[in-house]
Amino acid sequence: MDDAQLLPAWAPRVPQALIRRLYETDAQGIYDEELLDEVGYALLARCQSFIEANEARAGRVRCPRCSAEITRTWKEQEILRCDCGWALPWRDYFATIQHAQLSGAEPVLEQFRAYVAGFPLARTPGERMIAIDRLIHGFHWYLKINSPTRPVAVNLIEGRMRRVIAFLDRLTYSGQSTPGLRENYDQWDQLLAVHPEWYPGRK
Repeated sequence: MDDAQLLPAWAPRVPQALIRRLYETDAQGIYDEELLDEVGYALLARCQSFIEANEARAGRVRCPRCSAEITRTWKEQEILRCDCGWALPWRDYFATIQHAQLSGAEPVLEQFRAYVAGFPLARTPGERMIAIDRLIHGFHWYLKINSPTRPVAVNLIEGRMRRVIAFLDRLTYSGQSTPGLRENYDQWDQLLAVHPEWYPGRK
């Protein structure tokens, strides 16, 4: 494709195997800082893509060529245009967002923005591990009834929702795990119980 018609490139969801290895290492009482950063910044990139995709849906499109912000006009058959020369039909831009787990309401965006702002500032390996753990055990929320609607992990980790839930439910913990991980899991467990249909057969 011509450089003037570049499609946006969204960060992929993070492989389960990478996160599993992080938790197995942590359960041994070992901080693998290289692995922590690999997982942490992969999640950060995915959060940034999620935020940018939702901003585009709301009318603020980021040019994939020069990163300038373009304001959509909301006209039918709109062609997005940037001063750098990039141009693309909105329908083609939007097609890259559809069916890619890149949409969510404000409560999810708040969680992802907080992670993007906070993870690079985490000073210790333990703080980075807690930040990762809190993020992947978050939920979408239906605020009118203050109830979770689905885990945010499906937007962040490879796999269909039930498989992602099963994956998170089986992560390795031990007495040597980072303090706070078990408490995060217990909160996740309580909220997950609100929707048993998400994970049939779970005990």
